[in-house]
Amino acid sequence: MANAEVLARSAELRAARVPFVRALVVLAERPTSAKPGDEALVLPDGSMEGFVGGTCAESTVRDQSLALLQSGDTLVLRITPVPEDDQPGKRVVHNPCLSGGTLELFLEPSFPRPLVLVVGRAPIADALRSLGGWLGCDLRSWEGEVAADTAALVVASHGRAEEDALTAALQAGVPYVGLVASPTRGRAVVASLEVDDEMKARVHTPAGFDIGARTPHEVALSILAEIVALRPRAGTGADGASGAPVVGVGAAGAPGGRATTVIAGIDPVCGMSVAAGDDALHLEHEGSVVWFCGRGCRQAFAADPAAYAR
Repeated sequence: MANAEVLARSAELRAARVPFVRALVVLAERPTSAKPGDEALVLPDGSMEGFVGGTCAESTVRDQSLALLQSGDTLVLRITPVPEDDQPGKRVVHNPCLSGGTLELFLEPSFPRPLVLVVGRAPIADALRSLGGWLGCDLRSWEGEVAADTAALVVASHGRAEEDALTAALQAGVPYVGLVASPTRGRAVVASLEVDDEMKARVHTPAGFDIGARTPHEVALSILAEIVALRPRAGTGADGASGAPVVGVGAAGAPGGRATTVIAGIDPVCGMSVAAGDDALHLEHEGSVVWFCGRGCRQAFAADPAAYAR
């Protein structure tokens, strides 16, 4: 995949709200099949599009990239054929399958912008749409459905379509659900919702922090601040479990799912962890599936399984 194709594919994935990791080769010491400037994209299902080296290097890049979809961090990855001490600012991985050369790559995860649905066309709703974009959010009007990776839904319609929107967001498990209303009217609206008490308790009303806001833009600011303050922290999803560090970001190939590193197994020959993927090498041995980082390890195991028994 040429660099222009990688850029085009990156744009497609962002438009589709699919997280991915861009892996760029920045150093290649001979003999290696990759060269500086080669790059690939790693998707949440473990698939890789592009080229950053042979199967062994790809396996390491895939494994590390999937971990970054958990943490959200960037990483300089150094893959060496012989053990090396850790280096400041780099993660050093010993890959005995590498054919004699050393690679360094810059791995950068990309997540969809948090999706915030706004209900209503009142001044506060318009102010939310105006300010939210500056915070890097994807602000959209609610059209009757809640996308699986919605980070927040704010109802600012002043009595119009409130119950339907709130119920849909609660049933969809949206992390933040807010209602712009006075305390008295807000309690009445929430009490009328046909959901259980646990769901009702998740509605923030009046939506936003109490900052003494008076203008629509000040109210919108208080709501956005509350959304930011209550978003899942790095390494935790909306339900408190491990996940992508951005509100509402989905992974595992589908919007709304948590970014999950799927490890198929450990290569018994070299000890590397092997990430699941369509091209992950494996074979069956004594009723079990054995996974490999590359063809060399698979061939070595097939020739003498007993030598690698665990």
